[in-house]
Amino acid sequence: MKVLLLAAVVALIHGSYATLLIKGPTQPVLEGEQFTLECLYSDSELNISEVHFEVFSKHMQSWRTVWERSWCYYSMEIEQTAESLLLSIPRAGSFYEGHYRCVSDNENVTAPDNSSQPLAVKVHYMGELSLSREGYTSYLGVPQELKVRLGDDVVVKCSASSSEEPSYYWNKDGDDWILPSSTLTLRKMRAMDEGQYTCMAMHPSVESLSKKRSFSITVLSEDAAWYESSNGRLMLMTSAAGVSLLVFILSMSVFLCRRAKQTKTSKGPIDDRSQKKPIYKASVESLPSTCADKQPLV
Repeated sequence: MKVLLLAAVVALIHGSYATLLIKGPTQPVLEGEQFTLECLYSDSELNISEVHFEVFSKHMQSWRTVWERSWCYYSMEIEQTAESLLLSIPRAGSFYEGHYRCVSDNENVTAPDNSSQPLAVKVHYMGELSLSREGYTSYLGVPQELKVRLGDDVVVKCSASSSEEPSYYWNKDGDDWILPSSTLTLRKMRAMDEGQYTCMAMHPSVESLSKKRSFSITVLSEDAAWYESSNGRLMLMTSAAGVSLLVFILSMSVFLCRRAKQTKTSKGPIDDRSQKKPIYKASVESLPSTCADKQPLV
């Protein structure tokens, strides 16, 4: 009988510690929407003020405490009521995605009974589109007006950061064709290939998440100078930057060399006469003395 009573007490205590719950959105949250997480106890008299939120850091691979903060679009508001603890996110973003849990600070409760089950929060988002040319770094991007020479090849890739891999489509204004691909490839450019091209990215799960970006292509005539094209201008800019850097390095080298030479020549020779002959007390180079000692000090 005593064994059964002890087992019942242990089960009751364990059950009271295991009732820390977390509530929140059960469906993915759309970027920009507001959502709230709630920590509460069920069938327990434990103090909710001894509870805090934690989020799992993918970078650190550990749980970290969530603190109330407000900075531009990164804002978290924590509010305590009589029965629960609330965490409000005014604007959902990709950086709020992850696993959250509630943790008790009560010293009498140990893991795993001191925390709730993790709640996964998923945010649907899509960043701005970026365009990059094949053979060039993505940091350069694609100019609003791309000037190419007759017969050149143009390969442009469209990309965007998104919660799920988007579907990409290309089209040209005035034409009825649609290219279901993230890469636009135009071989042997002709005058008829001029025009405005548009890339569209669509989220596979949320139709309202879609982005567009356009640029125009101008085909130069055969007698156009090489520097009139976008490639030519890029080469000129790169060359100018390289020459400027070289001139700066040479100027600094000359300046430092001249300064070191001036510093070296400004120092006169060291007067070491004291090491060439002995000093007598009666000599004119020494201090007056009342003794007529003729022996050298050194």
